[in-house]
Amino acid sequence: MTASLKSHSHGQTMVLTISNPDHRNALGPDIYAAGVEALGVAENNPEVRSVVITGEGSHFCAGGNLQRLLTNRQLPPEVQAQSIEGLHNWIESIRVFPKPVLAAVEGSCAGAGFSLALACDLIVAAHNSVFVMAYSNVGLSPDGGATWSLMRALPRATALQLLMGGERIDATRLHTMGVITQVSAPGEALAAALAAADRLNSRAPNALASIKELANDALTGSLHAQLSAERDHFVRNLHHANAGEGIAAFLEKRPANYR
Repeated sequence: MTASLKSHSHGQTMVLTISNPDHRNALGPDIYAAGVEALGVAENNPEVRSVVITGEGSHFCAGGNLQRLLTNRQLPPEVQAQSIEGLHNWIESIRVFPKPVLAAVEGSCAGAGFSLALACDLIVAAHNSVFVMAYSNVGLSPDGGATWSLMRALPRATALQLLMGGERIDATRLHTMGVITQVSAPGEALAAALAAADRLNSRAPNALASIKELANDALTGSLHAQLSAERDHFVRNLHHANAGEGIAAFLEKRPANYR
């Protein structure tokens, strides 16, 4: 079967499903390009408030296709570099996407699949799902921003243990470490992620976009720069119609209806 990225709507959430079941949803250039395109469509559609990324069947994503990597070893290095750039374009587009992106993980989440999940804002995973930074197991180093994400999410030694050791780690332990947002029963990760997305969908989109932008900038900026950015976002959001609706709804003790 041909690898693809399927898309469907669930209320105000766009669901992107990695579909390559013959290879445990292994990734490839066509999926990367489709991911970037789908987020571009979702960003410009006000009816879409969030995105959930999941895998078809019983696995999230096995990472890169090793057969394709073997083939690429016989080709000029630029071929693989271009493929990785495609993945990285998708990773960056998730990070800067102004709406929440959630990963719904079942089964195995390995290599670039793990990197992809880490790029999302929230990760919901079945408690029996297994994560592994599999790169060093086949003599490779990570891509997809795995080093960036794990070195910020975990203590240095713990991150390096995962990155260097290529050890399998279950969702429950990652949840304890704060890497995974929520664990679910097996087979329920997508439903749990959609429920979490629905809760976010009920909040003011402009406020969530500001929070995501501020959170991204907080990783590298100075306190002074962050304070200035928080001021500017706050003033802009205060004068947005959603703030008027939110404050009125709170005072009137009713649900807010954000636009």
